[in-house]
Amino acid sequence: MRFRRVLFAAVSTVVLLIASTTAATAATRSYRNYVALGDSYTSGPLIPLPRLDPLFCGKSTQNYPSILASALRVRSFTDISCGGADTTNMTQRQSVTLGSNPPQFSALSASTDLVTVGIGGNDYGVFGTLVGTCPTLRASDPAGTPCQDRFTVGGVDTIKAKIADTGKNVEKVLAGIHARSPHADVLVVGYPRIAPERGYCPKILPFAEGDYAWLNDVEKALNSAIEKAVAADGKATFVDTFGPSTGHDACAPNGAAWINGQHTKLLAAAAYHPYRTGMAGVAGVVLRHLR
Repeated sequence: MRFRRVLFAAVSTVVLLIASTTAATAATRSYRNYVALGDSYTSGPLIPLPRLDPLFCGKSTQNYPSILASALRVRSFTDISCGGADTTNMTQRQSVTLGSNPPQFSALSASTDLVTVGIGGNDYGVFGTLVGTCPTLRASDPAGTPCQDRFTVGGVDTIKAKIADTGKNVEKVLAGIHARSPHADVLVVGYPRIAPERGYCPKILPFAEGDYAWLNDVEKALNSAIEKAVAADGKATFVDTFGPSTGHDACAPNGAAWINGQHTKLLAAAAYHPYRTGMAGVAGVVLRHLR
C-alpha cells in the first residue's frame, strides 16, 4: 500500500509538471523571427562570450535577447544592439572601434514577429554625464547632493529636462519599428535599478549620499518617459525592469547584484553595466510578461 501511495504521488507530480509546462507554453505566442534592438544595457559588454559582429559593440552571447531567443526557441534571431547606441542609431550607422554597426532598423523586415528594444539612456548623453561627473563631485560634499546641485540651473533639473525630450525620440523609434515590421509584437524594455532604495556603498557607487536618491529619481524619470512614449504609441508594450530589480542594485551582495559598480571587470561586466545575472533577471521579467 505504501508503494502504491508513493507511486501515485510521483505520477501525480509528473502530471502536474506536464500540465503546468503545457499551460505556460500555451500562454506564450510562438515566434519565428526575433530582432533585438538597443544600447549597452541590451548588448551586455564584457559578459562572456562576446560576439564579433562587430566586436566593439560589446555584444554578448549571454545578454537578455540571447537568453530570451533560446527560451522561446525562435527560428531566426538577430541581435543588432550596440553599446553607446542612442535613438538616432536606429536609422543611422554607428561608428565603433575598428568598424561600425549598421542602422539597427536594417535588421527589421515584414516577417519579423517579435521585437525587443531597450533605448533612450544615451540620448543627450544622460547616462554618460551621470557616471562621468557625479563620482568626481563626491569628495566636495560626501553627505550632500553635489551632482544634483551641479545640474540644477535656475531651479530647473537640466538632466530631467533632457529626459522629457528622450520620450519623444522613443515615440519616433516605435513608429519606425511598426512601419517596417507591422505584424510584430514590440516590447520596450526599461532600465533596471542601479542605486539601492536605501543605504550607500561608496566603494561600488562613488556618489555622494544625497545623490543616491536623485540618481533613483533620474532613472525613474527616464523609465517613466519611455513608458509614456509606449502609451502614446498605443501598439507596443512597456516591460518594467526597475521594480523587479529591487534588491538587485549595484550595492546588493555578490551574486544578488544585477548591475556592476564603478570598476570594469573583465569577463564579467563593464563599469555601471549589467552582469550575466542581470541579463538573466531581465530575460525572466520579459518571459513572465509574455506568459
